[in-house]
Amino acid sequence: MHVIEFFFDISSPWTYLGFHNIQPLARELGAPVRWRPFMVGGVFNTVNPSVYASRETPVPLKAAYLAKDLQDWARHAGLVIRFPPRVFPVNSVKVMRACLVLEPRGKLVEFATAAFEAYWRDDRDISQDDVIADLCGKCGVDAAELSMAIGTPEVKTALKANTDELIRRGGFGSPTIFIGDDMYFGNDRLPLVRAAWLRTRSGK
Repeated sequence: MHVIEFFFDISSPWTYLGFHNIQPLARELGAPVRWRPFMVGGVFNTVNPSVYASRETPVPLKAAYLAKDLQDWARHAGLVIRFPPRVFPVNSVKVMRACLVLEPRGKLVEFATAAFEAYWRDDRDISQDDVIADLCGKCGVDAAELSMAIGTPEVKTALKANTDELIRRGGFGSPTIFIGDDMYFGNDRLPLVRAAWLRTRSGK
């Protein structure tokens, strides 16, 4: 069965855009989405450490343009995205583990959306247990039970396995999208994802 695989980490604003925008596209195409939470920091550390250097010594003109570009895309998607003034980058490991736990329960999209909004719209530190508990309340999830679940070795191993798999398959950041072995990186590649899906379905 053909699926769209969407590897994502909530700590990226571009991933917020891609996460939001892939959903109507998938509905249009009748394409199932396989959500693949992972840790983008683990990918950066292993195969893309240049990200850290670019943060420490940004090119001013490029940084200004990227800030404008992010707001242009946010406006286009109907989202409010504000770069967090207090906590960046954020430790997203707990919310990414939570996404893994909640996916088979049908709660991943709702929880991840709430987490994206909390961090990228409301400037809330999603690494904190009280913030995660608030997200659970919004999604009808038992916070105490989720807290226990995300600390299990099985969930920790599953998140690392997704991270390692993305690296093996050539990924270097978030969001990364696959149709079969065909890889696309970034929210702005969604038109190419659409074309690839249609090509796959037509057998061409």
